[in-house]
Amino acid sequence: MNNGPRRCAVLGKPIAHSLSPVLHEAAYRALGLDGWSYGRIEMDEEGLAGFLGSLDAGWAGLSLTMPLKRTIQPYGTPSNLWARELGVANTAVFAGGSTRLYNTDVYGIARAFAHAANKEGVTPSANRSAVVLGNGNTATSALAACAMMGDVAGVTVAARHPERNAALAEIGARHGIDVTTVALDDARLPRLLAGADLVVNTIPAHGADTVANRLSEAGESVHGMLLDVVYDPRPTELMRMWGRLGGVALGGEEMLLYQAVAQVLLMTGLAADGDFDAVGAQPVHDTLEKAMREALEEAL
Repeated sequence: MNNGPRRCAVLGKPIAHSLSPVLHEAAYRALGLDGWSYGRIEMDEEGLAGFLGSLDAGWAGLSLTMPLKRTIQPYGTPSNLWARELGVANTAVFAGGSTRLYNTDVYGIARAFAHAANKEGVTPSANRSAVVLGNGNTATSALAACAMMGDVAGVTVAARHPERNAALAEIGARHGIDVTTVALDDARLPRLLAGADLVVNTIPAHGADTVANRLSEAGESVHGMLLDVVYDPRPTELMRMWGRLGGVALGGEEMLLYQAVAQVLLMTGLAADGDFDAVGAQPVHDTLEKAMREALEEAL
């Protein structure tokens, strides 16, 4: 681990709202990396190549958010299971003259559920069912997280345009998960949500408010855990409704925290390529996680 001056940043557009600097700067303080800094840079797809070409040896890594998680692929080597399989990376690490790409979103989702289950004293059952709302890049990571957890047998993907992202079914098939797709306005959705052990909402902003309203109108009780990757507003209407109907609701800050923990460990050289291919592959870094969680909660 290099304690000399090193730079990292999060890239995307829009980027002003990003809480990544809060998390990474807290991690550097906890690790004693006084020379490290982390910023946010607004970047679109057209500007990425020029920006990467301008970086000097002082750069240690980048976090990638919308719309760059696929755009980054030609500029580095996918170096963990999920970056290779999904073609989606949220992390670039510069080391030894090479650019290595990682997907830590999958780990972030799976680890958020594992942490919540432990906190709630819940022992996951075999052959769990899941529902994913949305079918974009984050939904792809959510499906992969179901594969990572190892005990999910079936996933229903509900989206406004269910015909898009046919790769979801292929990913499920590779990992022994039966993937079915329905429209977001399908009349069966409230019952599917009520019966699910795990639910991940990937629809941005207030996009899932209509789902919350339909759950309320259906009068269905729920028993599973919901992870809503949205963290603004906090809590979302779907999270509020989920809690009222008997489920455990997690905000997007949980995924944000754990994917950032993995990013920090990769960028600082404290983790190896495959350490975040499975939920338990890396030991829990309690001190680091605690410092990052406290900084995030203060910012929120």
